[in-house]
Amino acid sequence: MDQQPGACTAATRGAADPPHALSRPVRWLFVALGVISVGFAVVGAIVPGMPTTVFLIVASYCFTRSCPWLEERLLGHRLFAPYLPYVRQGAPMPRRARIVAIAAMWVSISFSLVAIDRAGWLSPASGAGMVGAGAVGTIVILLVRRGPSPAGPVRPAVGGPSPERASS
Repeated sequence: MDQQPGACTAATRGAADPPHALSRPVRWLFVALGVISVGFAVVGAIVPGMPTTVFLIVASYCFTRSCPWLEERLLGHRLFAPYLPYVRQGAPMPRRARIVAIAAMWVSISFSLVAIDRAGWLSPASGAGMVGAGAVGTIVILLVRRGPSPAGPVRPAVGGPSPERASS
């Protein structure tokens, strides 16, 4: 963590920008979305029933593309590290965790649909939107793997050996 907050620009944009480098306004948008997601994650860590991990994954995605320094802070934070073991590169989500995540998501969607229908607020469009979001979530859980970060080297998994210890 040698970089300072002002070093985000220097760390992600240099003289030899990769072809996928983002413009400054887009990077600031990603930083803003990441910070907002972290705020929602803090609320989710306190309020029962509100998700935390989803917001941390979004924040990690945004920080990876905008400011690696902020992503490192997020991934190393003692409050959030337990929620992010599969966000690290090269750490696939175990099959059991995928099954539990998909089952919990569809149970939540089902209860939500029933509750909204009983309240009289369920329209065909909202029902289709919820089911569509669940389908997309299922596909993402089953297929998506986190690849290498465009901004930095592969990092150890949470709780894994640090690069200094691994090379000794």
